[in-house]
Amino acid sequence: MSFTPGDAGLRRRLADLVCRALQAMLPPALQSWGWAIRCETSGIANDTTALLFAIHSLCGLIPQAIASHLSQPFASRIGDGDPFAGGSTAMNINDALTRRPRTIGIVCAIGAVILGLAYMAVAGAPGRYLGINAGALAIGLTMLALLGQIQTTGRQVIGAAIAAMAAALLATALLGARADGAARWVSLGGLAVQPSSILVPLMLVAFSRARSVLATAGIVAAAAAVALQPDRAMAGILSLGLAALAGTSRDRHVMVALAASVAAFGATMVRADTLIAVPYVDQILYSSFDLHAGAGLAIWIGLALLLIPAIIGWRRDADNRATYAVFGAVWFATIVAAALGNYPTPLVGYGGSAIIGYALSLVGLPRRCGAISETVRQARTEVAATLPDRHLRVGMA
Repeated sequence: MSFTPGDAGLRRRLADLVCRALQAMLPPALQSWGWAIRCETSGIANDTTALLFAIHSLCGLIPQAIASHLSQPFASRIGDGDPFAGGSTAMNINDALTRRPRTIGIVCAIGAVILGLAYMAVAGAPGRYLGINAGALAIGLTMLALLGQIQTTGRQVIGAAIAAMAAALLATALLGARADGAARWVSLGGLAVQPSSILVPLMLVAFSRARSVLATAGIVAAAAAVALQPDRAMAGILSLGLAALAGTSRDRHVMVALAASVAAFGATMVRADTLIAVPYVDQILYSSFDLHAGAGLAIWIGLALLLIPAIIGWRRDADNRATYAVFGAVWFATIVAAALGNYPTPLVGYGGSAIIGYALSLVGLPRRCGAISETVRQARTEVAATLPDRHLRVGMA
């Protein structure tokens, strides 16, 4: 494989970006490691070797950095009794990691995309692939910021939004671009976009927060759409996400939606999936190790980052566990699908749809652990209003 000077320059810039990202996440006690790695990387003459060294260093220090941030409040209390003795910057980072699941989700998305860009640069992917992934991240985070400003999250509004997204999926199944008998894509300006990868994670997370007849109808329609496309991976993601929700909230809306998703998954299983693997998109969980051990490690760590918001939220925020369960199940199922078949590898592989989808699904997570959603608060108020006994109302409060 031959590389042009432009490719080499891109690898050098990515190596520096990885080093800067490592320095940004390291706590003060480990900053000397960050500077040493950056200096060592700059001293490596070969750009590809420099990028691989930076990736190795990032993968090796991420666990220590996270452990250091999480242990900072305990260390500071033991030290001199001042909970902020370790420095306000370190405490702010620690707070974002442990109490702000949406913030840590943004950090994880950025980290996963950076690792994916580094892998594709080493693998010799076309430069436009890297640009598309970086652009998709910017678009996704921008849309997340805009949606995050919306304060009204009533059940009817969420139900209508889910129904509208389901209609878009049905339109894709009936009118979308076809390849090998599958209609999963929409062509926008010459780019193939997969609406299900963008919309289904958001639909499931939204459904976990506000369930209604209209929202349930939207999920059932989405299940029918992925069966028609057909998209076995997305049908499995729907089923696993709703199964996780059923494990925490067994109401009739969830069970109806789960039954529809299981039926859709069964329909896709009886139809052959003839799509072939696409370079830099499918099967890279294994092929990356053929390139270099560091590249393979970067892919797996990038995928593990996707699950961190769900893990932290589940442990720290009991009020919203149903949402974290669905979020984690959706992205775990996406990773499993990429491992088992010729389906896109989310965020670390080429493809902007999953990047935008991950960013949008973060809007369903609370800004801060322990924050009760407006929908949940409204539901509790409605229940309390129907109780005739004043003492029971006090108990609910």
